[in-house]
Amino acid sequence: MKTKAIALLAALGLCAHAAGAAERYTLGQLQTLALQSNASLGAARADVDVSRADTLTARAYPNPELEVMGGDRNSRGPNLAPGSLGSITLSQRFDYPSQRDARLRVAEAGITSAMSGAQAYEVDLLTRLKQSFYAVIRHERELGAAREDLELAKAIRNRVEVRVNTGEAPRYELIRADTELLSAQKNADAAELRIAQSKARLRGLVGGVLPIDYELQGDLVNDVELPPLEKLREDMLTRNPEIARLRAEIERAKEQIELEKLRRMPELSFKLGRDQDPEYEANRIGVAVSIPLFDRRQGQIAQASAIGERNRMALEGRMFELQQQLDAAYRQYDLSRTQVSALESGIVRQAEAALKVAEAAYKFGERGILEVLDAQRTFRAVRNELISARYELINAVAEIERLGALR
Repeated sequence: MKTKAIALLAALGLCAHAAGAAERYTLGQLQTLALQSNASLGAARADVDVSRADTLTARAYPNPELEVMGGDRNSRGPNLAPGSLGSITLSQRFDYPSQRDARLRVAEAGITSAMSGAQAYEVDLLTRLKQSFYAVIRHERELGAAREDLELAKAIRNRVEVRVNTGEAPRYELIRADTELLSAQKNADAAELRIAQSKARLRGLVGGVLPIDYELQGDLVNDVELPPLEKLREDMLTRNPEIARLRAEIERAKEQIELEKLRRMPELSFKLGRDQDPEYEANRIGVAVSIPLFDRRQGQIAQASAIGERNRMALEGRMFELQQQLDAAYRQYDLSRTQVSALESGIVRQAEAALKVAEAAYKFGERGILEVLDAQRTFRAVRNELISARYELINAVAEIERLGALR
């Protein structure tokens, strides 16, 4: 009975631990959640629906107009009979097929622009999410390294204290060890704060569906081999959604100019009418024509032309900016890859070996505490540099992906 009770308590403890454990998310899971729940992305997608509604407006035919009038006639002469008067008039404005097609082309260019804008926001969101995801991973690795440094500083401080108490080392070595311990503790606390800040930013990108307490599953590993820079430039100019949006806006302005020119045509309205008089009834049929004498839609045409020119200038400037950003990201990729290769190939291991040699020499009294602390700081610096270089490498690839140069 006692054994069963112990087993039950153990099972309850495991369940409680499992219930209290934070859920772990991969990058792919967070990207899926962000695409589903990010409010700003939803607003950008709603712009596409707004543009699609414009096509319904462009396809709509003008409504007919019905005019009904009535009245009384009082006779003042011997030959006019008094009675009721009435008239009914039906008007239908003629919709030119050429104008209708032009309206549709303007609306379809607006859909293309809105879709490219939503895609640009989606790409930007996923890039920022990826960078924030690996920023958390980076700070977690820095925290792990800081905790190792803290444990090492504590061990060194304890050994120094023993040597000082036994008179084998001067008092100032204990002061230096205490200072190094406080510095290691400060670095660990700072790393924990950076993790909390990075997680908050990441949660803001994903949305409220992500719990406050969560963990990430990933590592600072990047095995992407980029093609030559010229190939990336060509792909960027073809696939970048911002460039596609500006090109669609230029096409939209062009179609708007054609539409405004077509609207200078006279407007036609077909009319049918019936008049009722106490003495007679009359049926009428005719056409009403608006004569484009004063308003030649010069303002609307000039406005559409100015918008098209503005978008052309914006496209040229944006293409230049994107090429500069691509060049900078590619240079960062090359630099970070070189740093990672150099650090992984031996610098970190050499610094770690130098630290172990210094610790062993200090243990046997062959070196002082300064040599150990210097070796520890050197190892800490190159190890953090490796973590930073790995993150910068991933960050550069993510930036190139955002620019549309990678699929």
